[in-house]
Amino acid sequence: MNAAVASTSAVHIGVSDMGASSTDIIAAIATAQGRAGIGVVRISGLALDGLAKRLIGEVPAPRRATRATFRDDAGAAIDEGIALFFPAPHSYTGEDVLELHGHGGPVVLQMLLARSLALGARIAEPGEFTRRAFLNDKLDLAQAEAVADVIEAATDAAARCAVRALQGEFSAAVRALADRLIELRMLVEATLDFPEEELDPLDRADARRRLGEVRDELATALARAHQGSLLRNGMNIVLAGQPNVGKSSLLNRLAGEELAIVTAIPGTTRDTVRQTIQIEGVPLNIVDTAGLREAQDEVERIGVARTWSEIERADLLLLIVDARTGVTAADQAIESRIPSRLKRVVVHNKLDLVHERGHSVESDHAVHIFTSAKTGEGLDHMRRTLLGLVGWETSGESVFMARERHLHALRQASMRLAAAEGVFHEAELFAEELRLAQRDLDGITGEFSADDLLGEIFSRFCIGK
Repeated sequence: MNAAVASTSAVHIGVSDMGASSTDIIAAIATAQGRAGIGVVRISGLALDGLAKRLIGEVPAPRRATRATFRDDAGAAIDEGIALFFPAPHSYTGEDVLELHGHGGPVVLQMLLARSLALGARIAEPGEFTRRAFLNDKLDLAQAEAVADVIEAATDAAARCAVRALQGEFSAAVRALADRLIELRMLVEATLDFPEEELDPLDRADARRRLGEVRDELATALARAHQGSLLRNGMNIVLAGQPNVGKSSLLNRLAGEELAIVTAIPGTTRDTVRQTIQIEGVPLNIVDTAGLREAQDEVERIGVARTWSEIERADLLLLIVDARTGVTAADQAIESRIPSRLKRVVVHNKLDLVHERGHSVESDHAVHIFTSAKTGEGLDHMRRTLLGLVGWETSGESVFMARERHLHALRQASMRLAAAEGVFHEAELFAEELRLAQRDLDGITGEFSADDLLGEIFSRFCIGK
């Protein structure tokens, strides 16, 4: 069997350079800034017995809440609270971890942190606790990223999805795909190690069948990951159109509260107003903009310029028009300046003034939705249409909380397998495409990962996590 296939254990490239064997003790305030009933200082290192004894007078019993007095160098009390001790390797980081749960005042927590530093710890870098968990094989890279996704989840659905990723659901699916590729590589590379023994027709047919199955499973994983990416990042939707067509009223109706000022005076909105809403758990970042027309003053000119800037960054544009007039020449002039790559919906607002029911019509270039921001007529239909346009598909299958790098890796692996299909009868090229596809998948969980990637990922974490 080829040596490239034989080794399936995790290999973290550059681990020694990132401090996996470091004896540094790290410490940080693990709770949010501000005042609270409880605050936590977290400490991690290879041996914390001495620090614990000097700080609280004893080494607490493992994994048991212990009432303690936290003391300074002179023995005076800094605070009273609870100490939790998790000895290595049964801890979050895989090292000894000591957590000090005290009163949540900023001054008290800073005093506790300063005392920890005086006893030999250093300030933890952003994400360093989780990075150590990854380097000590407590979490794989996808699970480590899920820690941040749980914290940053904007909706209930996103939080549940992130928790499943933290528990290893996404990683397990990726590893199952990688295992299928390893099995296929073993079958193919046997012909490279023993070239005099050709694969018989049955084995060749089996290899093609396996390749097809892996491609199908990868396509399913990519679709589920794309859905999870929507839950994680949401989509940027810009409301644009002429003044006084009801953009701000529509934002208020979608948000369920009065966020933007609404008057009958054209040009009321001079700056962008942002609000994140959720539809079926999918976060949508709605941006209300200044009306597009020949500006009457300098302030309005700035507002119009910002509108076009927002349109350039949008994932989806809602072009709002007056249902009484339909798409006018001025609306067409606006539409002609919209980037061709941008999906758009023409929303015919103020339907209550023409006494029609909400409905939609599809054309070659856009979807036309007829609605009323005032009465809510057609709003449910609009919400369903928006979900479809951003790519959300409701299904009984759970989605994977995915980041852009995960999607990129899955797409790359899919391209590798398509290339493998094209060189199926050339064993060496076929085996190489399979190897590259496996490498792409291994990069998701961190079996093969570069230092710069790890540094970028963990630097975005909050301090203390």
